[in-house]
Amino acid sequence: MIVEIARHVLGIEGADHAETSPHAPRLAIVPLACSLEAQTHAVRLRPGTRAAALYGAAEAVEEYWCNYGVNPEYRAALEGAGLATSGVDADGEPRIVELGGHPFFVGALFLPQKRSAPGRPHPLLAGFAAAVGAARPEPARAR
Repeated sequence: MIVEIARHVLGIEGADHAETSPHAPRLAIVPLACSLEAQTHAVRLRPGTRAAALYGAAEAVEEYWCNYGVNPEYRAALEGAGLATSGVDADGEPRIVELGGHPFFVGALFLPQKRSAPGRPHPLLAGFAAAVGAARPEPARAR
């Protein structure tokens, strides 16, 4: 989602992801300074965001399985394009981002499915399912 906004909203030609295209001319996603693989960390949620509303809390604890994140060089431009940082780690680094005005354009650096269980979906997954349900057209009625 970051690469798509970098390419198609910001017009950054050659924007790509370091994991799949490490030699791309403009890396929107870069290796993290420290791997977050198999670590659990708190995420501070920004009030007024979809993420904060879905969690119903000011903070959440999430399990990470990643080694890549948003290139700091592009963070201000991405935010200027409407991509809000709605969750940050203890150092203020983006962990959840979202695009306002969209039915559900939310991305996380962690894996929400790791914290889901039958009957207790993760708040972001429950929010996605609700957005899909709300966008579903009404079935045609027989005449």
